[in-house]
Amino acid sequence: MEENKVIKDAVSVSEKYTLTIKEAAAYFNIGEKKMRRLALENTGRFSVMSGNRYLIIRPKFEKFLENSSAV
Repeated sequence: MEENKVIKDAVSVSEKYTLTIKEAAAYFNIGEKKMRRLALENTGRFSVMSGNRYLIIRPKFEKFLENSSAV
């Protein structure tokens, strides 16, 4: 019964405001190493540190991609 509650409470990646490196890499079809490098180089622009890991702010990263000719 508890297992079903966890599945119902899960939020899809497309609805999340922030994504982990792994989630963002899969969602945007970018390699994890490249995603991590982009997060490191753009902290404060579309990525933030949460403890010892980066979170990607999805709407801001989408705008970053719209304005970029290459990643």
